[in-house]
Amino acid sequence: MTRYLQDVKEENVNHKRVARLMREMGIEAIYPKPNLSRPFVGHKKYPYLLKGLEITRPNQVWGTDITYIPLSQGFAYLVAILDWFSRYVVSWTLSVTLDVSFCLEALDEAIHCHGRPDILNSDQGVQFTCPEFTGRVEAEKIRMSMDGRGRCMDNIFTERLWRSVKYEDVYLKDYDAVPVARTGLGSYFEFYNHRRLHQSLDYLTPAKVYAGGTIWN
Repeated sequence: MTRYLQDVKEENVNHKRVARLMREMGIEAIYPKPNLSRPFVGHKKYPYLLKGLEITRPNQVWGTDITYIPLSQGFAYLVAILDWFSRYVVSWTLSVTLDVSFCLEALDEAIHCHGRPDILNSDQGVQFTCPEFTGRVEAEKIRMSMDGRGRCMDNIFTERLWRSVKYEDVYLKDYDAVPVARTGLGSYFEFYNHRRLHQSLDYLTPAKVYAGGTIWN
């Protein structure tokens, strides 16, 4: 946020002042999360492939996950696929049900627009462990990696994405219906990919890193 205010807004601020103002305004990411990680009964076991793996380029590892989006009346489900190297959201889809079809839609869109990753990492939720989804991944010659049960930190980059989505967009706008949420989230992901600076990316945007294939020039 400090770097954004300095570079984009041309404000003369330092990180201590920004941190103090955020504390005074009570800005922090706190939200509940339901259990969306129940596995498909009798699903095939996939190992976690990312422990100790050095991720050095785009499309080496994608991570996918589902979160819920609260609406004024009810809620919807959001799935996203994130490139771990660049933090670039390669696809996302919003649904009112947890049917696997919206996860397959996101996967198909990601592959169509960006090619295939070497590895796709997910949790052990029923949408990602059902034969329809795992079969599609295997048919594309993508290696499937799955988090250990109860280990949300195995998918840390996607968990951080959810914090950003909810803290910077959903909770501020209080969407009242799915069409409005879909439009708003589309605008947010455009901002996230192309204009939001990431400290971990040396203050570059995900789109720039994804297109350039490197973080440090």
